[in-house]
Amino acid sequence: MMLKTTAVLFASLLLLAGCDQAEKSAQQLMGKAAESAKQAIDETHKAAEQALSDATNGVISKKESSGEEKDKAQSQEI
Repeated sequence: MMLKTTAVLFASLLLLAGCDQAEKSAQQLMGKAAESAKQAIDETHKAAEQALSDATNGVISKKESSGEEKDKAQSQEI
């Protein structure tokens, strides 16, 4: 009887250790996926800004940059 109990406890510990490892692996995978998604979004945003700038001959990007400069100036005042 003692041998069966020991075997069950040992199997439970192995199962828990396996679950912890699976959780860590899943977290690493999610982190990598999130980083890849962020990079794709950033690249898409840059491409969209470039396309918009090209389509408007830079008129919109100049207005945005002056607006950004005003925001920076206000942030520095605070």
